[in-house]
Amino acid sequence: MKDNKNLIVGHLGKMDYGKAWDFQSELFKENVDIKLKNRQLELDGQAATKSTKNYFFLCEHPHVYTLGKSGNMENLLINNATLKEKNIAFYKSNRGGDITYHGPGQVVGYPILDLDNFSTDIHVYMRNLEEVIILTLREYGIYAGRIPKLTGVWLDFEKMQNPRKICAMGVKMSRWVTMHGFALNVNTDLEYFNNIVPCGIEGKAVTSIQAELGKEVAIKEVEKKLIKHFIDIFEIENFEFQNSGQLN
Repeated sequence: MKDNKNLIVGHLGKMDYGKAWDFQSELFKENVDIKLKNRQLELDGQAATKSTKNYFFLCEHPHVYTLGKSGNMENLLINNATLKEKNIAFYKSNRGGDITYHGPGQVVGYPILDLDNFSTDIHVYMRNLEEVIILTLREYGIYAGRIPKLTGVWLDFEKMQNPRKICAMGVKMSRWVTMHGFALNVNTDLEYFNNIVPCGIEGKAVTSIQAELGKEVAIKEVEKKLIKHFIDIFEIENFEFQNSGQLN
């Protein structure tokens, strides 16, 4: 079937991490099942009957720490009692990467893409996601980039005098279908990162757009810029907006 570079863009609002994970997982499984069925049809000498769909969801989460499948529990620096006292949820996730924080004032992006429609190279995919963030930050006069072997988007990534991460990333992929994504610190309370070793990386700071500019930035404005650059970087041909997490 012809590559499908159409995109459904949705906003999940302020959603519990577990609920967002379930929501993603359903669409992820749907795409994987379509690919498995199409593959079997091809083996039987028949034409595929259904195309996968590409999604890009944005949301905010209540306070939560999530640990990737390759993460180390030692990078969570507080115990369960303290988590409960501070009303912070904790999940062991099936994404890549180590531990990170999600919370109010942070834009979380969840692309659920069939990379057969784009590039079947996980490294290209991750660099493209990083580029979406880099271009968005540039619109705020923030010069950001990459540090070799450290996934995500960083400031002071060249001189390395005070390198600080502004966007964390972690994904899951099966049969070239993706889920999970990135977390961009906009007006995030950075104090919550003090309870973890962010992404399992010692000795490097975390920052936000607000911290760098010295003022709050409108979340919706950031989201619009992220969507624009996502569409450009992934060369989306057509897109439509869904205003809620409920898709038909």
